[in-house]
Amino acid sequence: MLNTKKPGQKQQVGSFSLNGLFSKLGPVVALILLVIVVSIMSPSFLQPSNLLNLLRQVSINALIAFGMTFVILTAGIDLSVGSILALTGAITAELIVNGTPVWLAIIVGILLGVILGVFNGLLIAYGKAAPFIATLATMIIYRGATYVFTNGNPIAGANMNNSFFFQFMGRGYLVGIPFPVIIMVIAFVILYVFLHKTAFGRQTYALGGNERAAFVAGVKTKKVTILIYLISGFMAALAGMILTSRLSSAQPDAGTAYEMDAIAAVVLGGTSLAGGKGRLFGTLIGALIIGALNNGMNLLGISSFYQQIVKGIVILIAVLMDRRSNNKAA
Repeated sequence: MLNTKKPGQKQQVGSFSLNGLFSKLGPVVALILLVIVVSIMSPSFLQPSNLLNLLRQVSINALIAFGMTFVILTAGIDLSVGSILALTGAITAELIVNGTPVWLAIIVGILLGVILGVFNGLLIAYGKAAPFIATLATMIIYRGATYVFTNGNPIAGANMNNSFFFQFMGRGYLVGIPFPVIIMVIAFVILYVFLHKTAFGRQTYALGGNERAAFVAGVKTKKVTILIYLISGFMAALAGMILTSRLSSAQPDAGTAYEMDAIAAVVLGGTSLAGGKGRLFGTLIGALIIGALNNGMNLLGISSFYQQIVKGIVILIAVLMDRRSNNKAA
């Protein structure tokens, strides 16, 4: 196991435990306080129907944010997830409309997301491109490809509306719980085990903590980087399937700015933008914070223009707290 402590660095047991406890419980406390404030201002917030709707809305952002967590843990970023969502959703919808079996169309869409994610990883691992620049470029390329493929028009058809399986994926309920929420929970459990209980997870943290030290210790950094962006592409494509099913159509501008909400969820959940620190559970809490904030502001009738300002302020506060935490740890 890699030792990332700097030579001569003293471990402050008492302050470390308190800081660690605060970093783990901070997002949970913030979520509880947010729920209390919003429920006081709008009693309808706690109605079961609204809470189920909130969870359904959160599921898409959470899925993308789960993949983004792996990326940010390596001090990377993936700006292309919204465009991957749109392109995979459009191709899946086109296949279904033209009579392709739904299960096969979904597999093709998911595989495309994996390929696009791997391409991002190759650019970063072997092309030595900075993650921000590489995924900014692919964000534009994938979005442009979506507009070319759809000719700028939504894709919809009777085959999508008549497919019970496809409709159920985004709109269905299982034992009273929206099916997208169940998909979110399953994905969380699988990725949690993958990140926190496997050698690959430890390598992910090592890569984010100190890439050179990880390489010297025997970590195949290029392979790990590609796999991480593969996961991000996979999760974006899965979210694209759910959103397309929910809307019963593929919109060429679907997923616009979704990368911002995903990054916000990851940072609010306590994952450091500097890499090497964070947990998937925190990301789930961060996604719930973003969802509760959006839902609460909608219930209160706050203009979408002001909502953007509020969300920006929340993200800024989270980033500043992350920077302060990193400075203390240095």
